[in-house]
Amino acid sequence: MTDLAERVEATLGRRPVRLVPLQGGSTVQVMRADFAGGDSVLVKHGAGHLAIERAMLDDLARLSDLPLPAVLHGEDDLLLLEFLPHEPGPPGAEAQRHAADLMAAFHAVPRNRFGYPYDTVIGQLPQPNPQSDEWVPFFRDHRLLHMTIEGHREGTVTTALRHRLEALAARIDHYIDEPPHPSLLHGDLWTGNVLHRGGRIVGLIDPAIHHGHPEMDLAYPTLFGTFDAAFYDRYRELAPLAPDFFELRRDLYNIYPLLVHVRYWDASYARPIEATLSRLGV
Repeated sequence: MTDLAERVEATLGRRPVRLVPLQGGSTVQVMRADFAGGDSVLVKHGAGHLAIERAMLDDLARLSDLPLPAVLHGEDDLLLLEFLPHEPGPPGAEAQRHAADLMAAFHAVPRNRFGYPYDTVIGQLPQPNPQSDEWVPFFRDHRLLHMTIEGHREGTVTTALRHRLEALAARIDHYIDEPPHPSLLHGDLWTGNVLHRGGRIVGLIDPAIHHGHPEMDLAYPTLFGTFDAAFYDRYRELAPLAPDFFELRRDLYNIYPLLVHVRYWDASYARPIEATLSRLGV
């Protein structure tokens, strides 16, 4: 703790009076640095890709109107951010409607190509982003198959599951299609990354950005109960949802974050993947 306090002081010119561990931090330490004046800074520390996180937050600030923490400093093992006070748990209905307004406007801006100018990360797992003119091959090769093959290589994805996912990939164009244009995506929208207070969204953190189909951002919040009907009803007023989004597409897109969880946490996250594959006869 002393060494970290010294690094914060060397970077900001002020020494914190305390460092308070916070929830989260599955890949790095996350702490609140409190200063004598009563203000605080969020500190992320540890081996990883924090410089890429800084770049993603900087890009989101430059390219969107999303509420974000200000970046104070960023290098590979130390990221200092504005501390955003917020309420615990998933957002209520009012905050969800605000989130829908924000995300619909965010997704509505056409971007140039799918992928991104540089590779990004989800947590600490690399996301390759070669730029592409078509969404379906990009999702197939650089999301679905990439995460499958890397998981199999390290032993978290079984050979049987890899074969089933490769079979799905071979016919993925039967189930998903091209969006009207590439959209910039947050890429990691779950409850812990959606900060809210007083019925408003005050910060969207820990991005995993790329240009893709908005359905990627819309699917993941259904996985762990981040958003419910309040969000989706409002989003639908502003932008159309595919008729089969809730019946099929969200489950297909959620294979990707579930594979991330298989690799990070536990093989049990493969069960809903297998259930989706069985529904499709794969």
